[in-house]
Amino acid sequence: MEKPIIVVGLGEMASVFTRAILRLGHPVFPVTRNTDMEAEARALAEPAMVLVAVGENDLHPVLEKLPAAWRNHVALLQNELLPDDWKRHGLENPTVISVWFEKKKGQDYKVLVPSPAFGPAAALLESALETLEIPCWEVADEEELLFELVRKNLYIVTTNIAGLVVGGNVDSLWNGHNALAREVASEVLDIQFCLIGQELDRDKLIEAMVEAIQGDLEHKCMGRSAPGRLARAISLADEAGLAVPKLREIAASQS
Repeated sequence: MEKPIIVVGLGEMASVFTRAILRLGHPVFPVTRNTDMEAEARALAEPAMVLVAVGENDLHPVLEKLPAAWRNHVALLQNELLPDDWKRHGLENPTVISVWFEKKKGQDYKVLVPSPAFGPAAALLESALETLEIPCWEVADEEELLFELVRKNLYIVTTNIAGLVVGGNVDSLWNGHNALAREVASEVLDIQFCLIGQELDRDKLIEAMVEAIQGDLEHKCMGRSAPGRLARAISLADEAGLAVPKLREIAASQS
């Protein structure tokens, strides 16, 4: 029998990964809010992977309570993820995947572009997702991973925040309101670069975001999380001393 895999969280995204992992032949042990993780870790001290599939708001509380036996097996998939999110918990080499498929209640998954992964269990994730014909690829190094994480954040935060103004889908946003999208994207990148402590190639990131937009032109710009993403972006800008005038203008228009 293949080594067991722990899945923390039972949401929509966890359901896709669980199905893929089971198809690959690994037994899956779910962890919920009510699970005694320390007790589970004593019984399952050497899993192949501990996939933390909770939402971004629950990530840090989960990582704070993660048993020591599982810390070298962690895999992360959250939106708005950056290296500080795992390093602050003393996790130096987790597996990280930037998920580029969506899964909504009552609907099966929908792929935008291939999902990049990096870390000890990246090949495992790639093989698992392959069983569902979800494209995934391993990035070469931490530098490439960082680019991919910022790319995903740029796409999500830009489309969500600009969507608060214009609604609609990413096609209408990029092709009908390009100036707005670029202005928001520029300020989002300002925040991202402060968070990672370095500048990346802005033009390449915009090109990579557009590639994702073209992967699903009907993708809705915003959902329930959009107001929260805007508030979080402004809070991060405040901490970094960034002006972000367009984001503040949008926030003012929503109040």
